Amino acid sequence: MPSSQSTFTRWSDVEVEPLSSHIGRQFIVGAGTMVARVLLKKGAHVPLHSHHNEQITYILEGALKFALEGKKITVHAGEVLCIPPNVPHEAFALEDTIDLDIFNPPRQDWIDRDDAYLRSSPDSSPDSSPGLTLNKG
Repeated sequence: MPSSQSTFTRWSDVEVEPLSSHIGRQFIVGAGTMVARVLLKKGAHVPLHSHHNEQITYILEGALKFALEGKKITVHAGEVLCIPPNVPHEAFALEDTIDLDIFNPPRQDWIDRDDAYLRSSPDSSPDSSPGLTLNKG
């Protein structure tokens, strides 16, 4: 919860919220920023969406293939992708992945659990998404 005092949290103390059979998340909200730890199994699909929040995605383990701005970008462990506000994007887990997402401002839809696009997302491969053609590799 937003606070004007310093806080210390262990991820092991934050319950993993299951969103689908392939996606779980944990998040911590500060005064103006949110950090989320997203756990994706190989084959997980985060459907096309956009939001007014700036997003910085840091892959801790695994790899995600993103489709955004007419490009396909694979982000591997140790790499960072910055997504400006209002840019439509989707992602596919190429392997089991741990993703750290930083949002400014915090995602109010996540806080309110008003994020059905994630909860009802079918799991699919990057090559089976309608309207999306990804290059192999």
